[in-house]
Amino acid sequence: MSEIKLSAQLRTSFGKGSARQARRDAMVPGVIYGHGNDTKHVNVEGHGLQLALRTPNVLLSLDIEGAGTELVIPKAVQKHPLKRSISHVDYLIVKKGEKVTVDVAIVTEGDLAAGGNMLETLQNTISVEAEATHIPTEVTVSIAGLQAGDTIHAKDLVLPAGTTLAVDGDIAVLQVVAPQAEEPAAEAEGTEA
Repeated sequence: MSEIKLSAQLRTSFGKGSARQARRDAMVPGVIYGHGNDTKHVNVEGHGLQLALRTPNVLLSLDIEGAGTELVIPKAVQKHPLKRSISHVDYLIVKKGEKVTVDVAIVTEGDLAAGGNMLETLQNTISVEAEATHIPTEVTVSIAGLQAGDTIHAKDLVLPAGTTLAVDGDIAVLQVVAPQAEEPAAEAEGTEA
């Protein structure tokens, strides 16, 4: 995954008032931390950030005005409860070649075997460890031909090269269940007159 470059500014004022002002100026307040560095408070361009965050675990290159560039991944994104606009982001500094642990979406492909069986999703995401500049966006699982009673565990997932599981391999991810038998229709009570 390539990095997305965004412009940012160091914040010098703090509190609700300055955060609101930043949002009015189409900026999103945030904080950068990690690798034993001092915490940096920043405002990041809002529209570009909104678009970038559509990709899970996106790698961002923040060009901080007067303070250089930081390679980061978003760790916590806070959104307004009604407007769903981004109100604050915590960024974690990463270095090229460094391994990070992230949650990656599990996506299924194919069709179950005939018979009306249903797929039960037990995990929507899986924790993996990957190099910071090569974080997968998803893990694809083939469910083609699975029968009732079949289960796919974390260890059965085919991960991209350089990516390893960060969870127990015996965790069930998906399972196929047989359709529920319908209850017979209740017999009519009494007789018609």
